[in-house]
Amino acid sequence: MMLKKQLTLLSLFFSPFILFAQKPIEYYTTISPNESANQIINKAANLVPAQRQLNWQQMELTAFLHFGINTFTNKEWGDGTEDPKLFNPTNLNTDQWVKTCKDAGFKLVILTAKHHDGFCLWPSKYTEHSVKNSLWKNGKGDVMKELAASCKKFGMHLGVYLSPWDRNSKLYGTEAYNDYFINQLTELLTQYGKIDEVWFDGANGEGPNGKKQEYDFGRWYKLIRQLQPQAVIAVMGPDVRWVGTETGRGRETEWSVVPADAQSQENIAAGSQSNVIYKPSGDMMGDVLGSREQIIKAKALVWYPAETDVSIRPGWFYHDKENNNVKTAKQLNDVYFSSVGRNGVLLLNIPPNKNGLIQTEDSLHLMQWAAMRYNTFNKNIAKSATIQLSSGKHPKALTDGNYHTFWTSSSSKDTMATITFSFATNQKFNVLCLQENIKVGQRIEKFNASYWNGKNWEPFASGTTVGYKRLLTFPEINTRKVQLNILSSRLNPTLSEVGFYFEKSD
Repeated sequence: MMLKKQLTLLSLFFSPFILFAQKPIEYYTTISPNESANQIINKAANLVPAQRQLNWQQMELTAFLHFGINTFTNKEWGDGTEDPKLFNPTNLNTDQWVKTCKDAGFKLVILTAKHHDGFCLWPSKYTEHSVKNSLWKNGKGDVMKELAASCKKFGMHLGVYLSPWDRNSKLYGTEAYNDYFINQLTELLTQYGKIDEVWFDGANGEGPNGKKQEYDFGRWYKLIRQLQPQAVIAVMGPDVRWVGTETGRGRETEWSVVPADAQSQENIAAGSQSNVIYKPSGDMMGDVLGSREQIIKAKALVWYPAETDVSIRPGWFYHDKENNNVKTAKQLNDVYFSSVGRNGVLLLNIPPNKNGLIQTEDSLHLMQWAAMRYNTFNKNIAKSATIQLSSGKHPKALTDGNYHTFWTSSSSKDTMATITFSFATNQKFNVLCLQENIKVGQRIEKFNASYWNGKNWEPFASGTTVGYKRLLTFPEINTRKVQLNILSSRLNPTLSEVGFYFEKSD
């Protein structure tokens, strides 16, 4: 009996699954000087997001709500000298904000609780430049409180933007300002329930003493990890990086694993790699981040995905003159394909107006866009196909609509694969959707797709990275057979979903 048990354990140890399986590395890993290029590539292939990053990526759509004193002064950047009495929305309705965003497909909303002007949309006890000195609700209102209640009511996630630059505070430019910022951040993270994203930018001007503030980001990060550990910190933060433009367009090649400087253990909270609390340094603006050439020279690797931001209007705050310049549903759809469809999360700004409502034009275009996406993605044509794999098992996982199930090739050495989809009758489509299982890692480096034209295989789409989601559009294909070819991958590739869709033209 003992011998049988030993033989069973031995067979498990030497089984192909055990030999090829590697334990995922969460969020961050250092690279030793003696590691080979192949070892580094393998590490990159096995690096996976922390749970908070995965949750954030799966939301896909986040709404930015730029609202504040600038809404009433018709400015983009205030200077902190505004009279708080100017803030007086006549019909503020956060239920309308949240319901509009939810109906449009968003999962999370971020409020500009304090912009560069220092005006606070909650009654902070650390400044007089806030809603407590406005005419709105006789100084008894709290926009953050109302928004948090609306998010709870409609089942939406809540985020907060707190500007590090404060043009109103007399403390700005001194060490005491960091204490002031900590106090305000504590108010926001302890009084309004669960917060899923904390958003910082890097704007930094001179304070009253003529000096620029030295932000104590490390201290701020530690507080967020302590008070709201599930929240991602973006974009001047350790969890999410800025894509590099405000156009809504991501890179054609977008790696979530990027090079980083090695950090000492004192920068890692509670001894857990997933709790790293420093912002990765290095070039995060290049055309390609995380290529083989870049990562094999790195001292460390970090899972650092891109957030792609853009406003639905030319400006970030509401301006009456822009009501005829709201992005159309077609423009918003193009943004979706070039942000979410390029392994990013779309952060779309939707600024409420002076009445405290999302403007009619904005809401109308958002609903038209939501209908456009539904009409395209409600039917995956690939579901009706018979699937043949050149390697690996579980073809049904590719079209079952379950992100957690996935196909992978038979071994870590199988870095190329062909997946053939055969239909009983001709099918027409013009959109290809691919999703890797990033809980295993991001691995695919190059792929293409071809259709059978009756005589031979004709290419119709190609790309480099896939990541959480890759979307490609092309002229209409009408065929009974499609081949997806994975041409290069870091270790064995994985795919959670493959979709063929038909997008109707206007």
